[in-house]
Amino acid sequence: MRTLDDLDVKGRRVLVRADLNVPLDGDTITDDGRIRASVPTIRTLVERGAKVVVCAHLGRPKGEPNPKYSLRPVARRLGELLGQEVAFSPEVVGTETVEGLQDGQVALLENLRFEPGEESKDDAVRRAFAERLAGLAELYVGDGFGAVHRKHASVYDVPQLLPHAAGRLIVSEVEVLKKLTEDLERPYVVVLGGAKVSDKLGVIANLLTKVDRLLIGGGMAYTFLKAQGHEVGRSLLQEDQLDQVRGFLDEAAKRGVELVLPVDVLAATHFAEDADHEVVEATAIPADRQGLDIGPRSRELFAGKLADARTVFWNGPMGVFEFDAFAGGTRAVAEALVASEAFTVVGGGDSAAAVRKLGLPEDGFSHISTGGGASLEYLEGKTLPGLAVLED
Repeated sequence: MRTLDDLDVKGRRVLVRADLNVPLDGDTITDDGRIRASVPTIRTLVERGAKVVVCAHLGRPKGEPNPKYSLRPVARRLGELLGQEVAFSPEVVGTETVEGLQDGQVALLENLRFEPGEESKDDAVRRAFAERLAGLAELYVGDGFGAVHRKHASVYDVPQLLPHAAGRLIVSEVEVLKKLTEDLERPYVVVLGGAKVSDKLGVIANLLTKVDRLLIGGGMAYTFLKAQGHEVGRSLLQEDQLDQVRGFLDEAAKRGVELVLPVDVLAATHFAEDADHEVVEATAIPADRQGLDIGPRSRELFAGKLADARTVFWNGPMGVFEFDAFAGGTRAVAEALVASEAFTVVGGGDSAAAVRKLGLPEDGFSHISTGGGASLEYLEGKTLPGLAVLED
């Protein structure tokens, strides 16, 4: 895979596919982690005298312009982080804005997903949009790791039309993932949480052939508990996945993988920050309550199971961390990783957001990924279109 250092960029227009898909509250960016992760590549290009054209997506506007998903606030924040103005193009293919760039200047195009061609399943439609994008530049740098598992125009088609290379972020993400798949130290412990088992079927199946210990928390834990025959009350449950989960339990036992589930949970009367709740046994959740976090004994258990690890991958919160009353389990796992001497990877998405919301030091982890879905698909063993095309 060619990298940024293999390109002669001085005086040339370089299209950078970044991942700037940040959470917004109106015009306010509530977590700028992905923007900060994009800065090293953009800054390197600026310092080398390139005319930098950044493109990215935000949210799911479904192929048409929607002010709610404009990247304008992102352009302002990117400019602050770079210490220079970033020209914002109100057009997705902003020819006029791009033509005005001087060496060392940066422009950000409007949300790629305002154009139906970006996500089209029709190869011809996608290719036509890619040709318009490619016409803005002479070189392409792929750096949007959070999107490399998507066969989208800006990720997959454009690099086939221009000389291309991988940016700093993609290089670092791939190096980390290789440490989790090819060159890992044991014990290897994976912590999975989040809402749905169905989102992680492939990665669980693959990890059961590689890990020493698998810790399951969050909403998905209740499907595992139910598969063991326990009462889970009104907790999140995917009944259509029970047979699949029973298969996972059997496979773990057969392979000698220690599969660890919560032993107690915070069971609430309803889904709300101020909901009345109590600590109950994970195997006996009252019929009229729902588990919203792992309990104090489970937090100790999980921390203990992480203590001797040499490699840890964590993806998905242990509870509804957005509510302070139910953030304790997620905090316990995160603090156990900070205290660990292991190579620790936070697998993007809600886990990364939780680290920042809880105020934990980001440098307390070996790596915080920008791409939850992309990381999981890599660990699942899938070919990621946006990486494969950069390797050509």
